[in-house]
Amino acid sequence: MILILIFATLGKPAEPVGFYNAIYQIKWPLVVGLLVLLGFIVICWFDREERSAWVETTWDFTKQILPLLFAGVLVAGLLMGRPGSEAGLIPVSYIETLVGGNSLRANLVASVVGAFMYFATLTEIPILQGLLGAGMGQGPALALLLAGPALSLPSMLVIRSVIGTKKTATYVLLGNG
Repeated sequence: MILILIFATLGKPAEPVGFYNAIYQIKWPLVVGLLVLLGFIVICWFDREERSAWVETTWDFTKQILPLLFAGVLVAGLLMGRPGSEAGLIPVSYIETLVGGNSLRANLVASVVGAFMYFATLTEIPILQGLLGAGMGQGPALALLLAGPALSLPSMLVIRSVIGTKKTATYVLLGNG
């Protein structure tokens, strides 16, 4: 499945020569072949009930997640507009002031904001692209991405329910190890 993701998202190389270009030229037949292999593996390893339960669960998650995903991307687009333009509701000057450059303050702000935001995997890139286009520095962008998965508010709540408040506070303050 990882190979399917890698080859399906493979971008066109700058120069149309070499090994990378050769792989790019056959990427879709390669992806189709990997999908057929995945289908064969699923059929061989799982019985009919397991496959049926998997499809049903996947469909339920899809119905729950897709509306939220589309809404999140829409809101991000409204707030930040297109990268490099002043079309969003949040002025570019605010973003440049808070997280522009690569200062300690910009990285700290991005880390704290990232810790209390929850990014769905598919919304990280459009949101970050909008922020970078609005003047966010590359260091703070990385800090935002790194803080999100391990230290998001939903993660903190789940961790607190498992290990308690004191240990969770220690985990958060130490930067999640």
